[in-house]
Amino acid sequence: MLDKSGIAKRIAQEVQDGYYVNLGIGIPTLVANFVRNDINVEFQSENGVLGMGPFPFDGEEDADIINAGKQTITTLPGASFFDSATSFGMIRGQHVDLTILGAMEVAENGDIANWKIPGKMVKGMGGAMDLVASAENIIVAMMHTNKAGKSKLLKRCTLPLTGVGCVTKIVTNLAVLEVTSKGFKLLERAPGVDVEDIKKATEGALTLEADVPEMTL
Repeated sequence: MLDKSGIAKRIAQEVQDGYYVNLGIGIPTLVANFVRNDINVEFQSENGVLGMGPFPFDGEEDADIINAGKQTITTLPGASFFDSATSFGMIRGQHVDLTILGAMEVAENGDIANWKIPGKMVKGMGGAMDLVASAENIIVAMMHTNKAGKSKLLKRCTLPLTGVGCVTKIVTNLAVLEVTSKGFKLLERAPGVDVEDIKKATEGALTLEADVPEMTL
């Protein structure tokens, strides 16, 4: 079973040379720490940063340099800062190759719910709405079940949707899954996790090959 860093490390394997990548709040922000050193990747944050690096070490933070989640970040040589209009022009213009988001629920048809938290006041879905509407390659980083042990990979989302039929792949603490016309397809299982554990934790339709490999990190 993976922890949050393990999920981010596995997703980092999906990042390819030359990609422009948007990192959402939460687990996705950790992905920048695990991208291979031999490829060139530009990480974009919707608050107006292109060229984000890993999180800073303690004592080296600059409070003026933050990501969309208001976390302090580092920037790489050649990084640029710009206004929100330019940032969302990049997003809506489909200039981002990969979007990595967190979610509270994902449906078997690729619907995603990641903005409305039950019982809590929120200002709105924010930039996630633009990201899921514009991106063609969306990977979700999430825990497979909630704190009560109930599946977050559902037949249909129960929370207000952020986007419809947009998720392409999901990496959880238990598995890597692809969204297909037949539902979730199990591609890899986390170390120490067997297929039956994943089946029990998945409410939505799940398909798999005869032999599901264990992921390598």
